[in-house]
Amino acid sequence: MKTLIYLLAAVLAFFGFMFIAGSQGIVLRIVVGVILLAAAIAMVYMNRARPQVVRTETTVVQKIDLSGDVSLEQMTCNSCGAALSKNSIEVKAGAIFVNCEYCGASYQIEEAPKW
Repeated sequence: MKTLIYLLAAVLAFFGFMFIAGSQGIVLRIVVGVILLAAAIAMVYMNRARPQVVRTETTVVQKIDLSGDVSLEQMTCNSCGAALSKNSIEVKAGAIFVNCEYCGASYQIEEAPKW
């Protein structure tokens, strides 16, 4: 996009100089040439003065430190008993939510007290 703006400004500047150089004393040609030059200068200035948009990506990594022995179990849906995949589980605001792919049930997993 910047290149296109600079190219258009160069074309306007070229025609502005041509109008001024070939004016032969005709005031209207001088005025048109000055307007074309001013437009070219304004385009270059606006293109340089425009704030550059910097896109950044934010990656959030959540690490959980588990105390004690941990064993891996297959999670099942509380409603239908189907095995849940990693796509069924979602963490929102620190809470674990399950969306069952089979029965469509949605619920939050709550940890039972250990005492």
